[in-house]
Amino acid sequence: MDTLQAILLGIVQGITEFLPVSSSGHLQLAKELLGVELENNITFDVTLHAATVLSTIVILWQELWKLIKGCFSRHFTQEQAYVLKVILSMIPAGVVGVLFADQIEALFSSLWFVGLMLLLTAALLSFAYYAKPRQKSEISYRDAFIIGIAQAAATMPGLSRSGSTIATGLLLGNEKSSVAHFSFIMVIPVILGKMLLDIVSGEMAAMAVPTEVLVSGFLAAFISGALACKFMIEIVKRGKLIWFALYCAVVGLISLIGAL
Repeated sequence: MDTLQAILLGIVQGITEFLPVSSSGHLQLAKELLGVELENNITFDVTLHAATVLSTIVILWQELWKLIKGCFSRHFTQEQAYVLKVILSMIPAGVVGVLFADQIEALFSSLWFVGLMLLLTAALLSFAYYAKPRQKSEISYRDAFIIGIAQAAATMPGLSRSGSTIATGLLLGNEKSSVAHFSFIMVIPVILGKMLLDIVSGEMAAMAVPTEVLVSGFLAAFISGALACKFMIEIVKRGKLIWFALYCAVVGLISLIGAL
Protein backbone atom coordinates (compact mmCIF):
# COMPACT_ATOMS: atom_id res chain seq x y z
CA MET A 1 0.00 0.00 0.00
CA ASP A 2 1.39 3.40 -0.98
CA THR A 3 0.59 6.88 0.35
CA LEU A 4 -1.95 7.73 -2.36
CA GLN A 5 -3.85 4.51 -1.73
CA ALA A 6 -3.82 5.25 2.01
CA ILE A 7 -5.27 8.73 1.42
CA LEU A 8 -8.00 7.43 -0.87
CA LEU A 9 -8.95 4.66 1.55
CA GLY A 10 -8.88 7.13 4.44
CA ILE A 11 -11.28 9.45 2.61
CA VAL A 12 -13.59 6.54 1.81
CA GLN A 13 -13.55 5.40 5.45
CA GLY A 14 -14.08 8.89 6.87
CA ILE A 15 -16.98 9.78 4.59
CA THR A 16 -18.80 6.46 4.58
CA GLU A 17 -18.46 5.87 8.35
CA PHE A 18 -21.04 8.59 8.89
CA LEU A 19 -23.03 8.76 5.66
CA PRO A 20 -25.64 5.97 5.45
CA VAL A 21 -23.96 4.15 2.57
CA SER A 22 -21.91 1.44 4.39
CA SER A 23 -18.24 2.05 5.13
CA SER A 24 -17.45 -1.68 5.06
CA GLY A 25 -19.14 -2.12 1.69
CA HIS A 26 -17.40 0.88 0.14
CA LEU A 27 -14.03 -0.12 1.58
CA GLN A 28 -14.50 -3.53 0.03
CA LEU A 29 -15.31 -1.93 -3.33
CA ALA A 30 -12.36 0.46 -2.96
CA LYS A 31 -10.09 -2.46 -2.15
CA GLU A 32 -11.21 -4.23 -5.30
CA LEU A 33 -10.51 -1.13 -7.39
CA LEU A 34 -7.14 -0.31 -5.81
CA GLY A 35 -5.95 -3.89 -5.32
CA VAL A 36 -5.39 -3.43 -1.58
CA GLU A 37 -6.03 -6.21 0.95
CA LEU A 38 -7.37 -3.89 3.63
CA GLU A 39 -8.99 -6.59 5.76
CA ASN A 40 -5.62 -8.29 6.16
CA ASN A 41 -3.88 -5.11 7.35
CA ILE A 42 -4.92 -4.79 10.99
CA THR A 43 -2.58 -1.88 11.71
CA PHE A 44 -4.02 0.31 8.96
CA ASP A 45 -7.57 -0.72 9.82
CA VAL A 46 -7.10 0.32 13.47
CA THR A 47 -5.56 3.61 12.35
CA LEU A 48 -8.58 4.49 10.21
CA HIS A 49 -11.00 3.61 13.01
CA ALA A 50 -9.01 5.72 15.48
CA ALA A 51 -9.31 8.65 13.09
CA THR A 52 -13.09 8.32 12.75
CA VAL A 53 -13.51 8.03 16.53
CA LEU A 54 -11.47 11.20 17.02
CA SER A 55 -13.49 13.05 14.38
CA THR A 56 -16.72 12.06 16.18
CA ILE A 57 -15.34 13.29 19.50
CA VAL A 58 -14.32 16.62 17.96
CA ILE A 59 -17.70 17.27 16.32
CA LEU A 60 -19.79 16.10 19.29
CA TRP A 61 -17.47 17.41 21.99
CA GLN A 62 -20.08 19.55 23.75
CA GLU A 63 -22.55 16.67 24.03
CA LEU A 64 -19.86 14.25 25.19
CA TRP A 65 -18.49 16.66 27.80
CA LYS A 66 -22.01 17.20 29.15
CA LEU A 67 -22.43 13.42 29.47
CA ILE A 68 -19.09 13.06 31.24
CA LYS A 69 -19.91 15.78 33.77
CA GLY A 70 -23.40 14.37 34.34
CA CYS A 71 -22.01 10.93 35.16
CA PHE A 72 -20.34 12.31 38.31
CA SER A 73 -23.55 13.63 39.81
CA ARG A 74 -24.66 12.15 43.13
CA HIS A 75 -28.23 11.98 41.86
CA PHE A 76 -29.49 10.01 38.88
CA THR A 77 -29.41 12.44 35.96
CA GLN A 78 -30.53 12.46 32.34
CA GLU A 79 -26.88 12.15 31.36
CA GLN A 80 -26.48 8.98 33.43
CA ALA A 81 -29.64 7.57 31.84
CA TYR A 82 -28.27 8.41 28.41
CA VAL A 83 -25.00 6.60 29.14
CA LEU A 84 -26.94 3.56 30.33
CA LYS A 85 -28.85 3.58 27.05
CA VAL A 86 -25.57 3.70 25.12
CA ILE A 87 -24.25 0.75 27.16
CA LEU A 88 -27.51 -1.12 26.51
CA SER A 89 -27.15 -0.48 22.78
CA MET A 90 -23.64 -1.99 22.82
CA ILE A 91 -24.77 -5.43 24.03
CA PRO A 92 -26.05 -6.82 20.68
CA ALA A 93 -22.91 -5.72 18.81
CA GLY A 94 -20.73 -7.24 21.54
CA VAL A 95 -22.53 -10.57 21.33
CA VAL A 96 -22.33 -10.66 17.54
CA GLY A 97 -18.68 -9.62 17.55
CA VAL A 98 -17.68 -12.38 19.98
CA LEU A 99 -19.79 -15.22 18.56
CA PHE A 100 -19.88 -14.54 14.83
CA ALA A 101 -16.71 -12.57 14.01
CA ASP A 102 -15.20 -15.28 11.77
CA GLN A 103 -18.45 -15.89 9.86
CA ILE A 104 -18.91 -12.16 9.23
CA GLU A 105 -15.28 -11.77 8.16
CA ALA A 106 -15.79 -14.45 5.51
CA LEU A 107 -18.61 -12.40 3.95
CA PHE A 108 -16.24 -9.54 3.09
CA SER A 109 -14.91 -11.49 0.13
CA SER A 110 -18.36 -11.71 -1.46
CA LEU A 111 -19.09 -8.77 -3.77
CA TRP A 112 -22.54 -10.29 -4.35
CA PHE A 113 -23.35 -10.16 -0.62
CA VAL A 114 -22.11 -6.56 -0.37
CA GLY A 115 -24.44 -5.57 -3.21
CA LEU A 116 -27.37 -7.32 -1.57
CA MET A 117 -26.78 -5.56 1.75
CA LEU A 118 -26.50 -2.19 0.01
CA LEU A 119 -29.96 -2.82 -1.45
CA LEU A 120 -31.20 -3.64 2.05
CA THR A 121 -29.71 -0.36 3.29
CA ALA A 122 -31.58 1.45 0.51
CA ALA A 123 -34.82 -0.23 1.60
CA LEU A 124 -34.33 0.75 5.26
CA LEU A 125 -33.64 4.37 4.38
CA SER A 126 -36.69 4.45 2.11
CA PHE A 127 -38.96 3.07 4.83
CA ALA A 128 -37.61 5.65 7.28
CA TYR A 129 -38.14 8.46 4.77
CA TYR A 130 -41.77 7.59 4.10
CA ALA A 131 -42.66 6.55 7.67
CA LYS A 132 -45.16 8.77 9.46
CA PRO A 133 -43.19 10.85 11.99
CA ARG A 134 -44.13 10.66 15.67
CA GLN A 135 -41.24 12.67 17.10
CA LYS A 136 -40.80 11.14 20.58
CA SER A 137 -38.94 13.56 22.80
CA GLU A 138 -36.26 11.11 23.94
CA ILE A 139 -34.94 7.66 23.10
CA SER A 140 -36.25 5.03 25.51
CA TYR A 141 -34.28 2.08 26.90
CA ARG A 142 -36.30 -0.22 24.66
CA ASP A 143 -35.54 1.86 21.60
CA ALA A 144 -31.85 2.04 22.52
CA PHE A 145 -31.64 -1.75 22.62
CA ILE A 146 -33.49 -2.14 19.30
CA ILE A 147 -31.20 0.45 17.69
CA GLY A 148 -28.32 -1.58 19.14
CA ILE A 149 -29.65 -4.68 17.36
CA ALA A 150 -29.62 -2.69 14.11
CA GLN A 151 -26.01 -1.73 14.81
CA ALA A 152 -25.11 -5.37 15.41
CA ALA A 153 -26.73 -6.39 12.12
CA ALA A 154 -24.74 -3.68 10.37
CA THR A 155 -21.47 -5.53 11.07
CA MET A 156 -22.28 -7.33 7.82
CA PRO A 157 -20.46 -5.76 4.85
CA GLY A 158 -22.70 -3.53 2.77
CA LEU A 159 -25.28 -2.86 5.49
CA SER A 160 -24.71 0.71 6.65
CA ARG A 161 -24.26 1.15 10.40
CA SER A 162 -25.37 4.77 10.49
CA GLY A 163 -28.10 4.08 7.95
CA SER A 164 -29.44 1.11 9.92
CA THR A 165 -29.34 2.81 13.32
CA ILE A 166 -30.74 6.15 12.14
CA ALA A 167 -33.47 4.50 10.05
CA THR A 168 -34.41 2.21 12.96
CA GLY A 169 -34.56 5.13 15.37
CA LEU A 170 -36.78 7.11 13.00
CA LEU A 171 -39.05 4.13 12.37
CA LEU A 172 -39.45 3.82 16.15
CA GLY A 173 -40.76 7.39 16.17
CA ASN A 174 -37.80 9.25 17.64
CA GLU A 175 -36.91 12.85 16.85
CA LYS A 176 -34.44 13.24 13.97
CA SER A 177 -31.71 15.19 15.72
CA SER A 178 -31.66 12.96 18.81
CA VAL A 179 -31.43 9.83 16.65
CA ALA A 180 -28.50 11.23 14.67
CA HIS A 181 -26.58 12.19 17.81
CA PHE A 182 -27.32 8.87 19.51
CA SER A 183 -26.24 6.95 16.41
CA PHE A 184 -22.84 8.66 16.32
CA ILE A 185 -22.25 8.58 20.08
CA MET A 186 -23.19 4.90 20.48
CA VAL A 187 -20.59 3.81 17.94
CA ILE A 188 -17.66 5.35 19.84
CA PRO A 189 -17.35 2.61 22.52
CA VAL A 190 -18.02 -0.09 19.90
CA ILE A 191 -15.18 1.09 17.66
CA LEU A 192 -12.88 1.54 20.66
CA GLY A 193 -13.70 -2.00 21.79
CA LYS A 194 -12.96 -3.38 18.32
CA MET A 195 -9.66 -1.49 18.25
CA LEU A 196 -8.73 -2.89 21.65
CA LEU A 197 -9.44 -6.45 20.51
CA ASP A 198 -7.31 -5.95 17.40
CA ILE A 199 -4.44 -4.60 19.50
CA VAL A 200 -4.70 -7.32 22.15
CA SER A 201 -4.76 -10.02 19.46
CA GLY A 202 -1.12 -9.23 18.73
CA GLU A 203 -1.60 -9.21 14.96
CA MET A 204 -0.57 -5.55 14.68
CA ALA A 205 2.94 -6.25 15.90
CA ALA A 206 3.57 -8.59 13.00
CA MET A 207 2.58 -6.02 10.35
CA ALA A 208 5.12 -3.35 9.47
CA VAL A 209 3.39 -0.38 7.84
CA PRO A 210 5.37 2.72 6.75
CA THR A 211 4.76 5.68 9.03
CA GLU A 212 3.87 8.01 6.14
CA VAL A 213 1.17 5.57 5.01
CA LEU A 214 -0.41 5.45 8.48
CA VAL A 215 -0.24 9.22 8.95
CA SER A 216 -1.69 9.90 5.49
CA GLY A 217 -4.56 7.48 6.03
CA PHE A 218 -5.25 8.83 9.53
CA LEU A 219 -5.38 12.49 8.44
CA ALA A 220 -7.54 11.71 5.41
CA ALA A 221 -10.01 9.70 7.51
CA PHE A 222 -10.08 12.30 10.31
CA ILE A 223 -10.69 15.33 8.09
CA SER A 224 -13.25 13.64 5.84
CA GLY A 225 -14.91 12.01 8.86
CA ALA A 226 -15.32 15.30 10.72
CA LEU A 227 -16.89 16.93 7.68
CA ALA A 228 -19.16 13.93 7.04
CA CYS A 229 -20.30 13.72 10.68
CA LYS A 230 -21.33 17.39 10.76
CA PHE A 231 -22.93 17.14 7.33
CA MET A 232 -24.89 14.00 8.19
CA ILE A 233 -26.44 15.49 11.33
CA GLU A 234 -27.84 18.33 9.22
CA ILE A 235 -29.05 15.94 6.52
CA VAL A 236 -30.97 13.84 9.06
CA LYS A 237 -32.57 16.97 10.54
CA ARG A 238 -33.80 17.94 7.08
CA GLY A 239 -35.07 14.43 6.35
CA LYS A 240 -33.20 14.00 3.04
CA LEU A 241 -32.28 10.33 3.50
CA ILE A 242 -34.06 9.30 0.30
CA TRP A 243 -31.11 10.47 -1.80
CA PHE A 244 -28.82 8.08 0.04
CA ALA A 245 -31.36 5.32 -0.49
CA LEU A 246 -31.22 5.91 -4.23
CA TYR A 247 -27.42 5.98 -4.15
CA CYS A 248 -27.21 2.70 -2.21
CA ALA A 249 -29.68 1.09 -4.61
CA VAL A 250 -27.59 2.10 -7.64
CA VAL A 251 -24.27 1.00 -6.09
CA GLY A 252 -25.88 -2.22 -4.86
CA LEU A 253 -27.13 -3.08 -8.34
CA ILE A 254 -23.73 -2.29 -9.84
CA SER A 255 -22.09 -4.55 -7.26
CA LEU A 256 -24.48 -7.40 -8.07
CA ILE A 257 -23.83 -6.99 -11.79
CA GLY A 258 -20.08 -6.88 -11.17
CA ALA A 259 -20.28 -10.10 -9.15
CA LEU A 260 -21.81 -12.00 -12.08
